[in-house]
Amino acid sequence: MKKKVLNFLIFIVIISPSFSQTGGDNIYEFLNLTHSGLVSSLGGTNVSLQGNNLNLAYHNPALLNSGMNKSLALNYVNYFAGINYGLAMYSRSFPGTGNFAAGLTYLNYGSFTETDASGTITGDFSAAEYALSLIYSRQIDSLFSVGVNFKPVLSQLEKYTSIGFAFDIGASWHNSTNLFSAGMVIKNAGYQVTTYAGEQREKLPFEIQAGISQTLAHAPFRFSLTLRHLEKFDLTYQYQEPVSTEDNKVSSGFLENSMRHVILGVELIPHKNFYLSAGYNYQRRRELEIESKVSTVGFSWGFGINTSFLNIEFGRATYHLAGSSNSVSIIVRPDLLYKKYRN
Repeated sequence: MKKKVLNFLIFIVIISPSFSQTGGDNIYEFLNLTHSGLVSSLGGTNVSLQGNNLNLAYHNPALLNSGMNKSLALNYVNYFAGINYGLAMYSRSFPGTGNFAAGLTYLNYGSFTETDASGTITGDFSAAEYALSLIYSRQIDSLFSVGVNFKPVLSQLEKYTSIGFAFDIGASWHNSTNLFSAGMVIKNAGYQVTTYAGEQREKLPFEIQAGISQTLAHAPFRFSLTLRHLEKFDLTYQYQEPVSTEDNKVSSGFLENSMRHVILGVELIPHKNFYLSAGYNYQRRRELEIESKVSTVGFSWGFGINTSFLNIEFGRATYHLAGSSNSVSIIVRPDLLYKKYRN
């Protein structure tokens, strides 16, 4: 079984250049938004963290495990210019069958003033996008698991509607001490079934991600390294091939483009019920910085409080000097909360 999964992942990597598109070139870009307060604080993407946090399953379906059984995750993000989005998800596990989760994510663009060609106001209109998440994961052995996330999509922009679907396919591995874990995800492989107004079909934001997480054995720290867009090296808007210098050294173009794939995250976990986290997204910083005042663009931070039946997460990510996004997540075990209330 492991060999079949590995062969499939290799096949996807080989054919991936045909999907090599990045931000701004695709439809349904909202599928890449980060809902989790924890993941947002770690730079916006993480596919390797192990734990019982149901939000992790949205980023890598293979991370869905039996420890998330009967968990309910509620996420809300205050974005920019009146835009907000969120995710609600619930999971169940069945011994011998696997782990299941279902959720709904939405992106609300707000209300807009409608005018005619002369500028006369004729009314208002709205825009929103929705996607279901139907996740299944299965443990291959005590250390290795795989998962898939099927995402039907509905996009409604004023009177124009588009329907499509996407798949995420993931794999996860951790060592016997649970101090080291790794993950890989093939994201948003799919198809636009209907277009908005009969135009040509567009590509989805296909992407391959991989990452590792390492917890220190004798210190309260956990570090994460995540690599995005492994299917495409060039992530710059305008890119020139690196030129060899007189010293036969490759110019900074290669290093610059390599770093654009990297997201770094660190957690300080002084107690199992509390953590502080921070992240750095190099690509975000390079694309949104202002040379005269770079500030903290690309950095993020957050904290979380964990109990036996309730987790509360907060994450804040700086995108631009104009503002930051705030992510709030609540993960609750309704069954344990009911038992505590009854007692």
